[in-house]
Amino acid sequence: MPANTGNIGRTCVASGARLHLIEPMGFLINDKMLKRAGLDYWDKLDVTTYVNYDEFLQKNPQAKIYMATTKSKQRYTDVTYEEDAYIMFGKESAGIPEELLLANKENCVRIPMVKEERSLNLSNSVAIVLYEAMRQRGFSGLETEGQLHSYKW
Repeated sequence: MPANTGNIGRTCVASGARLHLIEPMGFLINDKMLKRAGLDYWDKLDVTTYVNYDEFLQKNPQAKIYMATTKSKQRYTDVTYEEDAYIMFGKESAGIPEELLLANKENCVRIPMVKEERSLNLSNSVAIVLYEAMRQRGFSGLETEGQLHSYKW
């Protein structure tokens, strides 16, 4: 969904993360909903698009990929994310193809939630897992102290 991708792009800019998009996506990168959700962040985004998963693997042969899925028994907080780790999310409607999940079971992670629910919003899921990975890395490169507009903290 373009709105989710725009939100994810904005999260990537704010966190200093790169966004890798693997086609088919079901919308164009210039979609107005994508740009609207990403606000004025989209031009600051480090984004690469791939024709398919094979092209992604060819261009990132050493990629350590963690796959987010509701099917894993391993929580996203149970793994240690390397500095150059990739975190993969599937389409909101279908997730990552099950063949990929089965071939990479040890690198699959889940966000715990109540049993009756199918999944969380995709952009929220990205933010949750991405910031856990960044927390583990000490929020390297991120501003960790805020400043109030009119008052001192």
